[in-house]
Amino acid sequence: MANGYGVAKRRNGLGRHGSAAPRKSRHTPRADKAGLQPGTLLYVGEKQAETTLATLIEFGPNEGDFVETTFTSLDEGREFRPRHETLWLNLHGLANVEILKFVGRRFGLHPLVLEDILNTEQRPKVEVYPGYVFISTRLISIDDAGRVESEQVSIVLMHGVVLTFQEQPTGTFEGIRQSLKNAQSQVRRLGADYLVYALLDKLVDRYYTVLEQLGERSEILEDAIAECDDPAQLGEIQALRRKLMFVKRGLWPTREVINVLQRDDPDFFRDETQLYLRDVYDHTVQLIESTETLRDLASTLQDSYRAQQSQRLNEQMRVLTVITTIFMPLTLIAGIYGMNFEHIPELHWHFGYYYALGLMGVVTLGLGAYFWLRRWF
Repeated sequence: MANGYGVAKRRNGLGRHGSAAPRKSRHTPRADKAGLQPGTLLYVGEKQAETTLATLIEFGPNEGDFVETTFTSLDEGREFRPRHETLWLNLHGLANVEILKFVGRRFGLHPLVLEDILNTEQRPKVEVYPGYVFISTRLISIDDAGRVESEQVSIVLMHGVVLTFQEQPTGTFEGIRQSLKNAQSQVRRLGADYLVYALLDKLVDRYYTVLEQLGERSEILEDAIAECDDPAQLGEIQALRRKLMFVKRGLWPTREVINVLQRDDPDFFRDETQLYLRDVYDHTVQLIESTETLRDLASTLQDSYRAQQSQRLNEQMRVLTVITTIFMPLTLIAGIYGMNFEHIPELHWHFGYYYALGLMGVVTLGLGAYFWLRRWF
């Protein structure tokens, strides 16, 4: 298999960045693939970039062993010949299926691999094929509105070749690109398998950022619940629990992927790189534990909210009970003197009215003092 690459150009022209012309964003439900043969290439997902942009980075261990190329046509790809020992092709956007087909033919990818790349709603996994290993994982992020989102990142590792496929350009791997420009960096010295480790490490590190923001949100909710209960807080707690469950669903299979890779034979990952993969595995375990801790905290917040609500309800009921208890003897007094009997001594007494009011006042003050001493209010 030759280490070269070309991008098929759509007949209706190129995008601004030399990519395929924009296509209308579209969500293809998984049900649309029902009944199709295995290996049928059909995009499944919601996050669709309008253009497809392909960049190729060649690098080696020496000072001048770095070249970055953006392909704009199929002819350029056919004429291209690699000059360095390691290649990293990064493809942003899956709108143009023809480009993906060309990449598959150029690098000898199985049709099922291409199908998995386009099926962006599957769980992270790793599959070994003759001559290469296919890795499917998730890139997680949180926007300014607090929404947790994820997209699929597919990685193919061959001997001296790394292929990555992203739904959208996110800038997640920009640090790795900058590191590749430095001849003293480890990724330049250790080659393709270390590059895959660096990519996976970046993807796992994004979980730290998301969990940190979710943790800060949980602390804000905890303080708000302690101050006063608001019906909107219960909805925020439920949203927090859903976000943490979403993160957990991405972390558990990612841990399995890293576990499989670090136990792989030296066909694709050398012993030195497997040590680094072990470190990424430890990070995934730590992230899972942090996620479980935050989920427990979210459950505690829900219980705390309900307890606060019950406590305030009890306090309100206590006040109403005190008021009712005070008015009960007053009602009794008013009822007695309101009876329609002729021979009630106080009825004809000049100070009878003031006497009844005074009696009611004494009873009220007495009961109020009693309840206050008992700390009922």
